[in-house]
Amino acid sequence: MFNTRFIDLDEDVKRQVVVDREPGQYLGHPTTVLLEDQRTILTVYPKGHGKGPIILKKSNDTGLTWSERLPVPESFKTSKETPTIHRVIDANGTRRLILFSGLYPIRMAVSEDDGVTWSELTPIGDFGGIVAMASVIPLLTGKGHYAAFFHDDGRYLHNAGKWAGFQVFMCTSEDGGLSWSEPIAVAELPDAHLCEPGAVRSPDGKQIALLLRENSKQYHSFVVFSNDEGATWSEPRQVSLALTGDRHVARYALDGRLVVTFRDTAKDSPTWGDWIAWVGTYDDLVHGGDGQYRVRLKDNKYDGDCAYPGLELLPDGTFVTVTYGHWIEGEEPYILAVRFRLEELDVLARKTI
Repeated sequence: MFNTRFIDLDEDVKRQVVVDREPGQYLGHPTTVLLEDQRTILTVYPKGHGKGPIILKKSNDTGLTWSERLPVPESFKTSKETPTIHRVIDANGTRRLILFSGLYPIRMAVSEDDGVTWSELTPIGDFGGIVAMASVIPLLTGKGHYAAFFHDDGRYLHNAGKWAGFQVFMCTSEDGGLSWSEPIAVAELPDAHLCEPGAVRSPDGKQIALLLRENSKQYHSFVVFSNDEGATWSEPRQVSLALTGDRHVARYALDGRLVVTFRDTAKDSPTWGDWIAWVGTYDDLVHGGDGQYRVRLKDNKYDGDCAYPGLELLPDGTFVTVTYGHWIEGEEPYILAVRFRLEELDVLARKTI
């Protein structure tokens, strides 16, 4: 059903590292950030399904081993949604980590020592949203300028509590992520539920693409484009079925190919509900191509409850991706890391011919 080669890494346990697991406890929805030493990875996730106290862990060796759960501020216990972590740098070169927690209001914590200490969660404005912020990217409008993307369905934006349709929003910062503008809508359709924006730039840096989950499951996933640093956006259009899923996270490989990892929700897919990676090119996003490979990273044993991954690229070309899932039948989900290189996938693909 897909014009892409399929590669299955599910049982390749040497690629897999358990990040965190607690018997009888649901652990889910991690995001990650790779620090400038190119070895240290931090991950945050909720102790619960999309909400609950925020857990912070760190790896000093590119994800091969992980710390115990690290100390966090008291307010991290009050998180109502999936936390996300991002690196930002201001115009003076000051580096910060920022962590968002959504619903109403969207709150943010800041670390200026690479996650050793954090401020308390504090509202960034009088507005709310879901999966805040799913993506944060630098803007070319100035040093320390960033765009952050999230979605809402009407319940939390102004704390109305009523469903009013899905919209994708953008906030901007001009001070290295310390303060954020009011949100503006960048994508919506009357009969589709667009959400969970995953941002990626074109290889020449001139265009921003947002990959969008379609939550009604009537359509493929969608994509929108901006050629003016988010000032205007194209109309949403569907991507290939091969790229259809939830919570896309994209990174470029060293050879320029694009890797996107997400939860597979493509209709009739043999890996529906599993954690997968797609390998293709940016042109596939633009022109609706199927890409080169679809890779099952791990077989999820319960419904479609997995993924929301982090994805980092190491200097040697190794991808380290971290997510949650029901990896053992009948047990609660836990956090797992998987490593792969595109050169390895190329070899495996040739063996399947």
